[in-house]
Amino acid sequence: MKEIKYSLSEISCASCADKIEQKIKKLNGVEEGYLNFVTKEIKVKVTDSTDTARLFDTIKKIVKDEEGDVEVCELTPNVIYTIDGLDCANCAAKIEEKLNKTEGILGANIDFLAKKLTLQFKNSLDQKRIEEKVQKIIDKIEPGVTIAQSNVKNEDHVDEESSMTKDLIIFGIGILLFIGGLLIAEGTVFRYVLLILSYFIIGGEVVLKAVNNIYRGKVFDENFLMTIATMGAFAIGEHPEAVAVMVFYQVGEFFQDVAVNRSRRSIKKLMSIRPDVATIKKGNTSVEMRVEDVQTGEIMIIKPGERIPLDGEVLSGSSTIDTKILTGESVPVNVTKGEMVLSGCININGLLTVKVTKLASESTVSKVLEMVENATSKKAPTENFITKFARVYTPIVTSLAVLIAVIPPLVIQGATFEEWIYRALIFLVISCPCALVVSIPLGFFGGIGAASRNGILVKGGNYLEALNNIEIAVFDKTGTLTEGTFTVTEINTANGATQEELLEKAAYVESFSNHPIAVSVVNKYNKQIDQSLITDVEEISGHGVKATYQNDVIAIGNARLMKREGIEFKESVALGSIIYIAINGKYVGNIVVSDQIKKDSKAAIKMLKSLGIKKTVMLTGDKKLVADTVG
Repeated sequence: MKEIKYSLSEISCASCADKIEQKIKKLNGVEEGYLNFVTKEIKVKVTDSTDTARLFDTIKKIVKDEEGDVEVCELTPNVIYTIDGLDCANCAAKIEEKLNKTEGILGANIDFLAKKLTLQFKNSLDQKRIEEKVQKIIDKIEPGVTIAQSNVKNEDHVDEESSMTKDLIIFGIGILLFIGGLLIAEGTVFRYVLLILSYFIIGGEVVLKAVNNIYRGKVFDENFLMTIATMGAFAIGEHPEAVAVMVFYQVGEFFQDVAVNRSRRSIKKLMSIRPDVATIKKGNTSVEMRVEDVQTGEIMIIKPGERIPLDGEVLSGSSTIDTKILTGESVPVNVTKGEMVLSGCININGLLTVKVTKLASESTVSKVLEMVENATSKKAPTENFITKFARVYTPIVTSLAVLIAVIPPLVIQGATFEEWIYRALIFLVISCPCALVVSIPLGFFGGIGAASRNGILVKGGNYLEALNNIEIAVFDKTGTLTEGTFTVTEINTANGATQEELLEKAAYVESFSNHPIAVSVVNKYNKQIDQSLITDVEEISGHGVKATYQNDVIAIGNARLMKREGIEFKESVALGSIIYIAINGKYVGNIVVSDQIKKDSKAAIKMLKSLGIKKTVMLTGDKKLVADTVG
């Protein structure tokens, strides 16, 4: 079985997306298939014997039948090029603008400072031909500038804000004409002209879709009913009402687009936790490779400060790993030879050589991102019901309107066709499906969008609806109930040392480390540090650090370091991470570093309980004493 992805351009109709998805699922050879409305992607799993070229043509036909103006293309990763000789920012902007209008290119972006050009092609087979066209465009605008393909690729989506701004301007013009028409006295030709113009500016796209759908034999949808209803309003002389109905419909569509785009941006931002490249050891050299091209068994080199690109086993080296992005725990983890490291985590302070154990598609970070990307494919029961009901609603309403127009004149004495046609049109106006078609999907998209703005990623509409019935709320501790950052909470002295002396010596020695605990000590000291005064720095992995400062040998670290150095000390029972300090082999005290409870955590839990949550639970990998303090 193999998986294929396709991208869609500008799809904005949720019900149309559902129809496309249902048809794709019924295709021969398709084991699984769904359309992700938020990310505008179709993902299908097919048997190995499936003719993928024929499948692509079939999917394009299905999409064209439902949404004629939506384009389908095989989802290809972005290709990154290095730009040589580009020194003019204005010229870079002109090149980017021209490339975005070039046929065969889905999106183009120039990073002037990094001198990088990112292109996404509609079809990877056209890459060479389009590259030649790109170079010609660059030669016309800035002669002498050349591009060369880098081996770094990513999957950024093309920004859509300019398109939304354009639509908003057009809509605003339509509204102004509508208001102008309302201010002019009834019966004047100019009033009718303004109202008709505003109608087609605001709702012309809906009318065009309805006409195209009728031409393709797809009569009964919301575009058709919206068009018939508003045209009916014009026919019975209710011109302002016709425009107003279209205005409200388009306002609903606009807010839905805003909500969806917010969710898309949230997902795009989350993608930054997945590195695009890995440094792979090849003999005596190292090369950068796309993570998708790295095979299991290959050797990665991960430098301090880098994000781990793929899951693997440490072959050599030791370091501290920040796993907060995956586990939520702010205390970094020490890793040495033989231990596993997960993709997405950050290597803080040591050079690691790691054997890849999982492909990019199977790595931890890919699984997390896939779960988020697929969130909108899980529809709520209410949303599924509305989608199914909407399929029969329009035919029923249209059929009833026809019956209202035809039957009464035939059976009621004195009734005229003219009178009952008008009544049928009135029925169509009041039966406008705006609320039905827009409200439910908009409610879910709005909810998911609002959640994403507050840092909450909802897995799907079904989970959003389920929130209405939950009785238990489970919290992660670090970064949720607590601040997620370390601060010095205690300085405990011994054997005649002072707090000021203890903090100064600790800050000087820790200034060489970028470990979060070390950073918190330096921040607490909050004075300029002259690192030239520190010599003989020795970092002892998993224990701490030793250094010489002002002719004193200082050892700073955990209890294991004190035992290793043979220093007599008393273990602290304080809550938090304990940093023990010894000067010239003599214990002089400790510094307690801990994560602080957020000021609004208590109020948030109290509010949840007032909303019907009966029980709250906190999950943490921290010590029980620390957990009890927060709880």
